[in-house]
Amino acid sequence: MKQIFQSLKDGGTSVEELPVPLTRANHVLIENRVSLISAGTERMLLEFGKANWIGKVRQQPDKVKMVLDKVRSDGIFATLDAVKSKIDMPLTPGYCAVGTVRDTGKGVTGLTSGTRVVSNGSHAEVVMVPHTLTAVVPDNVDDETASFTVLGAIGMQGIRLAQPTIGESVVVMGLGLIGLLTVQMLVAQGCRVLGIDLNSARCDMARSYGAEALTITEGTDVVAASKDWARGRGVDAVILTVSTTSNDPVSQAAQMCRQRGRIVLVGVTGLELSRADFYEKELSFQVSCSYGPGRYDPNYEDKGRDYPIGFVRWTEQRNFEAVLDLMAVGKIDVRALISHRFDINDGEKALGLLTSDEPSIGILLQHNTKEPADIEKRSVDLSSTALKSNVTSTGTGLSFLGAGNYAGRVLIPAFNSANAHFRSVVSSGGASAVHFGKKFGFAKACTDPAELYNDDDTRGIVVATRHNQHAAQVLAAMQAGKHVFCEKPLCLTLDELTQIEAADPEYNSCLMVGFNRRYAPLVQKMARLLEDVSAPKSIVLTVNAGAIPMDHWTQDREIGGGRIVGEACHFIDLARFLAGHPIASWSLVPTGSNDATGAADCATINLAFEDNSTAAIHYFTNGHKGMPKERVEVFAQGRILQLNNFISLRGYGFPDFRRTRSIRQDKGQVACATAFVDAMRGDASRIIPRSELFEVSRVAIDAEDAIRA
Repeated sequence: MKQIFQSLKDGGTSVEELPVPLTRANHVLIENRVSLISAGTERMLLEFGKANWIGKVRQQPDKVKMVLDKVRSDGIFATLDAVKSKIDMPLTPGYCAVGTVRDTGKGVTGLTSGTRVVSNGSHAEVVMVPHTLTAVVPDNVDDETASFTVLGAIGMQGIRLAQPTIGESVVVMGLGLIGLLTVQMLVAQGCRVLGIDLNSARCDMARSYGAEALTITEGTDVVAASKDWARGRGVDAVILTVSTTSNDPVSQAAQMCRQRGRIVLVGVTGLELSRADFYEKELSFQVSCSYGPGRYDPNYEDKGRDYPIGFVRWTEQRNFEAVLDLMAVGKIDVRALISHRFDINDGEKALGLLTSDEPSIGILLQHNTKEPADIEKRSVDLSSTALKSNVTSTGTGLSFLGAGNYAGRVLIPAFNSANAHFRSVVSSGGASAVHFGKKFGFAKACTDPAELYNDDDTRGIVVATRHNQHAAQVLAAMQAGKHVFCEKPLCLTLDELTQIEAADPEYNSCLMVGFNRRYAPLVQKMARLLEDVSAPKSIVLTVNAGAIPMDHWTQDREIGGGRIVGEACHFIDLARFLAGHPIASWSLVPTGSNDATGAADCATINLAFEDNSTAAIHYFTNGHKGMPKERVEVFAQGRILQLNNFISLRGYGFPDFRRTRSIRQDKGQVACATAFVDAMRGDASRIIPRSELFEVSRVAIDAEDAIRA
């Protein structure tokens, strides 16, 4: 299938061939017919991509402090790698589409194959979207009209927040697509509407919809004209659908409002507000969030948990339905808003209009080029881009199951440095699989994990999906006789761990978990310095982990497992490695809920080892991000080692060692990957013993259960 990619690096766009996504629970697989380019959002992203580095910084000044903090804590090289990786990953633009349902996942009701729906799917021939972000299209609403539904819902949510009543005077400032749709809905509601824009043609459109309009020219007094239009009383409400960095629209809106007027920001403006403008009139100001309640809530969107209609009348999905109802009775007419139509294959040209001098407003992409067989393809051949050094020999290929941020930024480059022979890469949507597949020379990009299990040329599989999928995918790979490298954690529950342990005796290949910190060069240096220490060790690991919101997937016990099992397991393994003996017992001391997030993810984990060594893992999420993240200290036999954030190591009491420092932070990912690749090729001397993998996993799971209890 075809999908549009957009580069944040240079603003370029391309049409790529992707595998068709698999259907997930609570999601719908849709074969698109038409999608609408959102001129405001997509132009902004194009301009950001085309800007140089200085321009990018100016457009996102809030990110500069984050970058500087990372430089101070992790060093310039690690920061550059992270920034380049973020910029390198292409976007898949688009969020206004109409098509027919091909398949539904578990938990979806009311939709069947062939049903025509709108969705917030991207510019692609086939999309997979949450079912709560779809709505059935009435029979008398054509595809092109329906493609405006999502933009209409954005305007409708702004109207709902403004709460206009029949006869009230409402100004719509900014007559782009959302602004003109908002004008039509306000007119349908019986309001007096004044549209304001720099573009006279768009003002004419607003007049054709029953509004009055004001074209801004040099010297136009917008405030005075608006007050005159409102019969000298001031307007009841202003809905801002503009896109600008200027503070003027908000200031003008405040000045044109009557006492206790309402201002709703739907678009983007500067927000340096004048207190006097708002104080004297007791004005209300509110920012509208996209399509309505439910947006960005993972419980609503990803898990399909609808809000009860008695408590939340208008969710984003119900806003979609309301817009479609207005279209069905002719209250919303989009014919004049369509300026261009393109085939999906000409997507680059279509998006190029946004930054050209050619006038445009509603640009439609038509998805009618696909062959029936293309809709079934779960893999795409990338062999033409495969690197010669990565050409797979029979039985030595390494495939990736998961191509998210960490896999693409860290794991795949690490295995590439380890001279792995790449075979296939899988991602649920296919976009990241194609991007990283081409970048690192994989032979295939897929969306179906079964492609890897059944591939004779795939000898090893790296599991780098979300945590809740690890156990099942590890077991499937083991049963297929593959070598398995699982990015931590190995699993989330003791039942899952028991299943993996039960499969272990019959498993003759290598099983590895990505506990990379024990492979870090400075940690290996610590291990060598401690070789002649026979006395028990006292190990202290201090982790300034930072706060993560409760609604982040890693905090979800069912999906991410929680931060103790999902991340603190790294430090349990590191302590186990430095102690060099099995864990005899453990305890956990929680510090209570994190003040910043309310999460129970801040604790000290105490470990006692069979040789009487001890470890205290201070996993803190209540600190300041300006401090480096990790420090490791070992006290033993009159000596001390102190490792600071995997950059510097100091020794006290060692006759031949005082200090060393790395040029760049190295947490051992390449060495860890190399150990696994060597094991695939017959040298398993450096992989972590399975007994230790199971031991560390068990303690981490128990500790997560304990902190939640």
